[in-house]
Amino acid sequence: MDATAMLKEFCEAVEKRNGKRLAALFAEDGVYHDVFYGAFAGRGKIAELIDDWFYRTARDFRWDMHDPLCDGRTLYAHYTFSYVSTLPEAEGRRVGFEGVAMMKLRDGLIQEYREVANVGPAFVALGFAPERVCKILAREGEALGKTPRMKRHVA
Repeated sequence: MDATAMLKEFCEAVEKRNGKRLAALFAEDGVYHDVFYGAFAGRGKIAELIDDWFYRTARDFRWDMHDPLCDGRTLYAHYTFSYVSTLPEAEGRRVGFEGVAMMKLRDGLIQEYREVANVGPAFVALGFAPERVCKILAREGEALGKTPRMKRHVA
């Protein structure tokens, strides 16, 4: 499967709440590092992330990947992501953000998915109190400092 087809399948699986479909894109021991929920290792946990965690407080997901770059070992894409929040303070608003998806590939499957996203504006749009936004972003900053960076591959 080429990079564009993989990204299309990835986004559609999330939008259709089909965790098993998304997990099939990952190696058996693959890991999905979600910007909100943390690391989910193995196909079963990745499917759970989509079917349970993503849809716990949101619905009507829209995920689009743009300008993919792939050398067969690493896949990068800019993305736009939005959803309708079901959190009480969000009052059913659609919120969105932009990010970059970074995937390590092995044998045509995703070994590791990481992302960097500008989520601050989404928290404000959700109606979160400024103190809550600061607390969440501080925790994210701490986690980022502890996260190993993907090794750069030179062709």
